[in-house]
Amino acid sequence: MSSLRGVLLDLDGVLYIGDHLLPGAMEAIRRLRDAGLPICFVTNTTRKSKRIILERLAGMGLEVHDDELLTPARAAIDWLETQGRPAHLLVHDDLREDFTCVSDGPGAAVVLGDASDGFTYKALNECFRRISDGAPFLALARNRCFMESDGISLDLGAYVVGLEYATGQAAIVLGKPAPAFFEAALAVVGCAADEAAMIGDDVEADVNGAIEAGLRGILVRTGKYRPGDDARLHARGLVADNVAAAVDRLLGANT
Repeated sequence: MSSLRGVLLDLDGVLYIGDHLLPGAMEAIRRLRDAGLPICFVTNTTRKSKRIILERLAGMGLEVHDDELLTPARAAIDWLETQGRPAHLLVHDDLREDFTCVSDGPGAAVVLGDASDGFTYKALNECFRRISDGAPFLALARNRCFMESDGISLDLGAYVVGLEYATGQAAIVLGKPAPAFFEAALAVVGCAADEAAMIGDDVEADVNGAIEAGLRGILVRTGKYRPGDDARLHARGLVADNVAAAVDRLLGANT
């Protein structure tokens, strides 16, 4: 096994839940930095802009630099710019500031994020009609659920699948577990896939997705983790009680 040269860390459910840091999270990040390991914080959160996420992390005492945070919104903007497409957005109001550089218009791609209460019939039907008429369908993520301070909540995936079923058109998923998303994260930490590890609480998007992309993966038993997730974990995946224990395993294996 190659030496560890970079670490990818999920945010919500791994480092914090709601506005509260999970035990050992700050110390785990400090230990990775002290070991000289570059970190990329990778999130499928699509309810908050990058600015809001960074401010939230700072408010919890976590110092994360702008270039260390990778979001699906950034991947979507890169796709739109590469394809020369405008965008029809169905996203949360707090995410719209990340898309100020794009506008709607002829040939627009449909971009679906976690719009929360914005998932009205009218809004979904407009997306349905556009995709049915041939618009590209971009999904910022496809997660089943996420953990909030008051419990587990429905995420974007159900709406993505519903529109796929209704239109017969598969979505282009831009967040985890898309291989291109992991490739972008590897570019941030500056190493090859077999030299990096991913720590996450989502067995499908975080850990199995990372392993399929050639990284090591550790599933933590916090956040959205549920009993039985271990059975769905890739054969090469590892499990740890929390992010502190996951970092223990990584640093121990790297000595």
